[in-house]
Amino acid sequence: MKRVITLVLYFVSLFVFSQNDQLFDEANALYNDGKYAEAIDKYEAILDSGQHSAELYFNLGNANYKLNNIAPSIYYYEKALLLNPDDKDIKNNLVGYAQNMTIDAIDTVPQVGFARIISNLVNTFKKDTWAIMAIAGVLLFVILFLLYHFSYATTRKRIAFVVSVFSFFFACFSVLMAFQKDQLEKNDNPAVVFAQESRVMAEANRTSEEVFRLHEGTKVQVIESYEGWNKIKLSDNSTGWIPSKDIKLIKTF
Repeated sequence: MKRVITLVLYFVSLFVFSQNDQLFDEANALYNDGKYAEAIDKYEAILDSGQHSAELYFNLGNANYKLNNIAPSIYYYEKALLLNPDDKDIKNNLVGYAQNMTIDAIDTVPQVGFARIISNLVNTFKKDTWAIMAIAGVLLFVILFLLYHFSYATTRKRIAFVVSVFSFFFACFSVLMAFQKDQLEKNDNPAVVFAQESRVMAEANRTSEEVFRLHEGTKVQVIESYEGWNKIKLSDNSTGWIPSKDIKLIKTF
């Protein structure tokens, strides 16, 4: 019975992927014909089926950009970049074109001193790479420690001891970097403002003091949520509360 269910699910998934490929080709043809709104409908139909890809989001960003839909174009470019962070075309369209349509000019406060050094170190590798380096360091430590323990030559014992100590500290350092990278990724919760204009308040209610206003397409960091409100932080370290309905989270798929 389980085999039958598995086979049914397999053929259903093949059918869905085949349909999505056809929809994708149709959407691309509509895009090339300048029918951007119709192309968007086709692309979104693929999203509704649960299929996601950097290429799909990139094309959605392009189609929305052609229609001057500021927030959606930036939103979909950001999602495409999240799935394929090294793609130059996505970066170029996001930074070179889409972001130029936004109204809000927000400065970025650079990190300085020790915080900058730590940040650069943590971001040197991905979390999984740091973890692999930690495991390699532990394995090297074990091998060299055994070599030190069973070796009779004094010089060999000294070299094995020194390098094993170094590999142990390297493993500990890599573990620390992996944890720090993981924490950074968990705290990274970007969103895009979709409201044409949104009032950002000092507290999570409409009767509190307005601290500033944001416009569609502006990217923010969500740091807290409370009853239909999100506390956000900008690149200049300004903070405030914005209605949840006014933004869309980039990492939500």
